[in-house]
Amino acid sequence: MTEVHIALPPITLTSADVDRLERLVNAAEATFPRTAAFLARELGRATLVDPAARPAGVVAMGSKVTFRDDATAEERTLTLVYPEDANLEAGRISVLSPIGAALIGLSAGQSIEWQTPAGGQRSLTVIKVDGVGD
Repeated sequence: MTEVHIALPPITLTSADVDRLERLVNAAEATFPRTAAFLARELGRATLVDPAARPAGVVAMGSKVTFRDDATAEERTLTLVYPEDANLEAGRISVLSPIGAALIGLSAGQSIEWQTPAGGQRSLTVIKVDGVGD
């Protein structure tokens, strides 16, 4: 399969989130290799900031994010959580899901596009970011 190179938006992550997410990626490599690799790539390209210096409006762990699926124009609001706290019915999406991994570090107004496992393209745009957990 030919890999498509897509320009990616700049992202910002806190050093605390990156430390825990790197451990999560390492633990998930065997079980969820594609998503773990995607998340690892996102961590590697992020600008790191101290948790106290995280700019407002940046998706971090625990953030409530409103985003648009650019193909369908459907808007959803979900809270980005670690896998053990995920529950889509309660509006909590795992950072180890393709959408969760795509949203981490984005700011309101930014879009990200990626290639799906089936070879298609998916694009999301962050509309609004509220709050942040630990």
